[in-house]
Amino acid sequence: MFSKEEAAQLRKEFWTSFGKSFPRKWVLYNTQIKDFSFKFVADKNKALVCLDIESFDKNKNQLLFDQILALKTILTEEYLAEIIFDAAYILENGKAIHRIYIEHPEKFNIHDKNTWRAAYEFFNVTMNQFELFYEDYEDFIKQAVYN
Repeated sequence: MFSKEEAAQLRKEFWTSFGKSFPRKWVLYNTQIKDFSFKFVADKNKALVCLDIESFDKNKNQLLFDQILALKTILTEEYLAEIIFDAAYILENGKAIHRIYIEHPEKFNIHDKNTWRAAYEFFNVTMNQFELFYEDYEDFIKQAVYN
């Protein structure tokens, strides 16, 4: 077991090392759609690459989720075959959001440095594919909330 301070230090080291291993600017929150963001998730049990839709406006959330669902075949056949669509993903804080994500297929624990390299590779390849998809279909996705 790690103390809170040791665990925090390991998390910081994990993300710093990832940034140094793959130094590039990711889209993440810069989608130009409020409350619609790409995220990397890493904890003691899993590593994920996600697209989170989490506005307080439930109609907006559903419109955006439906717009991505309309592209599901393209997304799975051309970009990310293992993508998961979850209309009611529950975050650790209990908040329900729409999450579209891919889980790292290998065993991962942020406290185990032996699992980091494979997670970094997964993050890099998967987020790159997710961003390519978004770049190709951004205008169509934005139609859900801006028309």
